[in-house]
Amino acid sequence: EVQLVESGGDLVQTGGSLRLSCAASGSTFDDYSIGWFRQAPGKEREAILCISNSDGTTYYSDTVKGRFTISIDNAKTTVYLQMNSLKPEDTAVYYCALDGLYRTRCSFRDDLYDVWGQGTQVTVSS
Repeated sequence: EVQLVESGGDLVQTGGSLRLSCAASGSTFDDYSIGWFRQAPGKEREAILCISNSDGTTYYSDTVKGRFTISIDNAKTTVYLQMNSLKPEDTAVYYCALDGLYRTRCSFRDDLYDVWGQGTQVTVSS
């Protein structure tokens, strides 16, 4: 059974950068689409990006496009979320998740992801 552990969350000033990690145990990412989501206090969880298991294409939400990027290590067991030009509205708990079904395009629907990490807190001060 695959499990995910996120890390790297911290308190950072506006304009700063952070790199989050999502480490998998029990499997590699080979057969999964990967999603990153976040949930701010009092708000619904939102998708910020996903990587399709069909062709590796990454899709970004408009709120993070151009500021956040994703990479995967060669062993395909850790995915990194590089977050630059952080804003106070990026403050949230960040989650990585896996979708084990083959899809031509990964989804921003969180109900399609069946493996989740515990989340890591990112706080951006103004």
